Amino acid sequence: MATEDGTVTPQLVSFYEQMARNAVGLLVTGHLYCHPRGQYAPLQMGVYDDAKIAALGELAAACKRHGARIFGQVAHAGSQSRVPEVEPLAPSPVPNALTGRMVGEATEDEIEETIDSFAEGARRIYEAGFDGVHIHGANGYLISEFASPLANDREDLWGGDAAARDRFPLAVAKAVRGAVPDDFPVTMKIGFADASKEGLTVEESVDRAGKAVALGIDGIEVSIGVMQAPTDSANTYVAVDRKRALQDWLVHRLFASPNPEAYFRPWAKQLKESVDAPVMLAGGMRTTETMSEIVSSGDADFVGMARPFIREPDIVAQIAAGRTGRVDCTSCNLCLRHEGHHSLRCWRTPRRRLFQHAVYRFSGGLRRGLMRTRH
Repeated sequence: MATEDGTVTPQLVSFYEQMARNAVGLLVTGHLYCHPRGQYAPLQMGVYDDAKIAALGELAAACKRHGARIFGQVAHAGSQSRVPEVEPLAPSPVPNALTGRMVGEATEDEIEETIDSFAEGARRIYEAGFDGVHIHGANGYLISEFASPLANDREDLWGGDAAARDRFPLAVAKAVRGAVPDDFPVTMKIGFADASKEGLTVEESVDRAGKAVALGIDGIEVSIGVMQAPTDSANTYVAVDRKRALQDWLVHRLFASPNPEAYFRPWAKQLKESVDAPVMLAGGMRTTETMSEIVSSGDADFVGMARPFIREPDIVAQIAAGRTGRVDCTSCNLCLRHEGHHSLRCWRTPRRRLFQHAVYRFSGGLRRGLMRTRH
């Protein structure tokens, strides 16, 4: 919903404001690319230039008018960029596990420049009037690539063993922490394990998260590292039973078992037992019972959702008013399939959008869009 150069639009402000007026405790923006080479997809929000501050400020102010709190999420896509015009950056010349895109090895100067760009992005988020900054270090993007033995096979100080692979994530954390006032919250999303079992381990990441907290990071969000498919971070048909499948015309799920909720919870629990900092857990939160039980158990301090808000931006207000049970989102991921093609929306409601999706898909629209955004 941003402009071609990553500037916030009135459409984006309206999207976030709709959630803000419906009792969301803390909004975290979609990831804002901090460097032109860090753009993930077309029409993504950017924070790589001071010219972006004013429109970002309008977004933050719109949310805060309703009593909401909002963090800006600073990120760099690394080799996972889907923009053909962008020259990606990566620790090593390893084909991206998700897109297959080839990249070169980042130079020392490029690494230092990128660390600075994270810090400058954080400064802009602060100056725009946000309530905090969230560092995106997961989901196969640049920070998680430096942390992963699958994506980082460098032989200098920036790669090798676990301690060397600590260097870039922690350098970013330190630079961001130093770019904003001490009382301005800085949190970090960390990929705790890669999709491949040969990759990053949870034990290594728990240690890395502890070091980030020691540098002044105020909270950790748990997620996946280097991915092989979008469903590694956004699993499908979570908690969708036969009744829900029938209500939403998911014929192929009528006799399938629901996929489990809270699929990163074991990692959050392991982190919580080792690190003295607030832990945020997203990933498959679909019933109020699961949300309440996670917090009451102490496995995490906060639960988060993303896709459910696309369908029901007022879901938190509904829960506050007494709603129980599952949310309406079926985790069908049609919203993700249209990434780079259409602005964010739920394609299951109103029902006419399902037919629009079908026409677009079978006319070749999704395939043409993929060719435009992927090498």
